[in-house]
Amino acid sequence: MATFDPSMSTSGMRPPLASADAPSMADSLPSINFGFEDLRSRMTQFTMKFDAFIERGRKQVLEERNQFRINLAELQEDQRMKQRDIEILQLKTQTHQQTLQKETAEATEMHTAIASITAERDTRLAKRDRLKQQIAQTQEAINQRLEAQRAHANRLDAQARLNAPELEFWQDYLCLRIEGAGREDRLKIVYTHLLEKDWEREAWFELGTGSRDYEIYHTKPKLERAAVERELDIVNEDRDFPALLKRMRKLFVDSMK
Repeated sequence: MATFDPSMSTSGMRPPLASADAPSMADSLPSINFGFEDLRSRMTQFTMKFDAFIERGRKQVLEERNQFRINLAELQEDQRMKQRDIEILQLKTQTHQQTLQKETAEATEMHTAIASITAERDTRLAKRDRLKQQIAQTQEAINQRLEAQRAHANRLDAQARLNAPELEFWQDYLCLRIEGAGREDRLKIVYTHLLEKDWEREAWFELGTGSRDYEIYHTKPKLERAAVERELDIVNEDRDFPALLKRMRKLFVDSMK
């Protein structure tokens, strides 16, 4: 087995330590300029140019994409308009065909009617006197009906002249006024002087006159619907409108008390 010889260690191969005043080996090496600053500047310029190139490319891609979308939208709009033109043309064609069919049918019907009229001409001539007699009878019936209508209109006019003073009497007697309710078939009946402590306070109801039976749609103050329905049943049975005005006033007075 070999023995360790201290004289053969690496420490024995080292040169003697240099003193502090001895020159350094690094100082004796030649000065080399690697151009780091120039390289850094060139790399910076390259990076800026590369970034600018990327930015131009991105803008170009965005512009091309937007232009593509615009072109696509225009193509779609053109296609839609053409499809609409096609549909309109198809509709016109269909309408034209229907018109032709209708005209053909009308022409056929007209020829048939002409043939039928020609065949019945002699028969119509024979019936002429009878038709004249029927016309005379019809004219007489029309005259009688017109005379009856005139008489009825005169009776209505006379009744209206009689009703006007009566209506004025009930308006004064019941302290009410009749107004429009915004519709031709509705009236608004407004009462005043319902309460001794507040003569100006009003109450009203809307009366529907669009059919034979009266209808009451709204009341203020609100009344019980059952009571209102009872009043409607009475007036639609006896047709006594002034009595309805009196009973409705009483309902309002009772409700407000």
